[in-house]
Amino acid sequence: MKDTVIKDSSATETDFTPIDISQFYDDDNETGKEGSGIVILTPKQKNLVDELLVSMRKADAERVDIITERMDDLEHLAAAVARFPSLLERHDLAGGIRTPQSLIDSLIDHQDEGDTTLQLPSKAILGKGFLVAKIHTFSSLSKQSKRIDAPDWLTQDLQMETVTMMFSLLAEDVYLNLIRDDSQPIEFRRQWALSLLLLWEYRNDQTIANVAPVLQSVWTARRRLAPAFGTMMGTSELLLISIQMDEQWIQFIKQKLGDNGVSQAMEEFLFGISFEQIRELRSILKTKGIPAIGRDEVSNFLGEHVKADAGLDYRDFYSQYTVRRDNARARERMKLPGPHKTLEDYFIQYVTEQNKEKQDNDTFAKS
Repeated sequence: MKDTVIKDSSATETDFTPIDISQFYDDDNETGKEGSGIVILTPKQKNLVDELLVSMRKADAERVDIITERMDDLEHLAAAVARFPSLLERHDLAGGIRTPQSLIDSLIDHQDEGDTTLQLPSKAILGKGFLVAKIHTFSSLSKQSKRIDAPDWLTQDLQMETVTMMFSLLAEDVYLNLIRDDSQPIEFRRQWALSLLLLWEYRNDQTIANVAPVLQSVWTARRRLAPAFGTMMGTSELLLISIQMDEQWIQFIKQKLGDNGVSQAMEEFLFGISFEQIRELRSILKTKGIPAIGRDEVSNFLGEHVKADAGLDYRDFYSQYTVRRDNARARERMKLPGPHKTLEDYFIQYVTEQNKEKQDNDTFAKS
């Protein structure tokens, strides 16, 4: 997966067949400096920034230049990242020929444990820095929008764009986890690997853009419900969360919650504590004959500080996700009981399965 690792003869079956990127993105779905690859601003994001600047000129004209300069900084950063070799083209690098197909093969074949930072293409690492800068920028813009009493819809849309970009950051980990899962069909793993290359190249992902509002809604509902830590099953909370939710989420619950890994990952998501802590707390409450406790009592019963009551901030979501992700990886590595994937892994896997089934049905119907 390094920039210079894979050698490839010039006349083999693994030669790169050019990818028509238009099949993944609509022609009008991205804007930015021509040839930069990275989507600096989507049309929607550009419209939101323009709307904010209109309001800002009336409420705080001096800050307009600051915002404009920040957007210029993002463009310059994207242009710098774009100077590195495209991940969607064939390149003759110092270590040999690199093609999208060789990168996909490398992502699938490499199963080494530990941090993969030094195994990933430079453009992937640098692009992540761009995305983090863009997330912070839009978070700041949403706060400025609220400060000057801009229309509520504008503030909310800026916040939603921030959250969606956070999910794009999260998606890198999800795709890598799913690609490494050799129990999954190879066609799915190749599809996730291609999605990852596209995410690295453009810093935009249509699947995540569709999934983000669903997971954000679940997170918001989970935060407001404040479940009682009694049976630790979360059944009533889950039912409340599912009401009026996206149809795809409801079907996911119906079809997958019977799987132990999914139900355990769901409990971790709902209660904000690990599978091991849930199991220990369940045992303590049963021994003491206590039917239920609130979130604020969890730390006392476990005898350690736990942050079961995460807020609605996008940084809280990402922080909680990374804890669940690291715990899942550790369990898988040490063959321990409990979920070996996060809820996000399971949900995106389900979305992929459903999309494949729909594609197969459409193909069958046309034949």
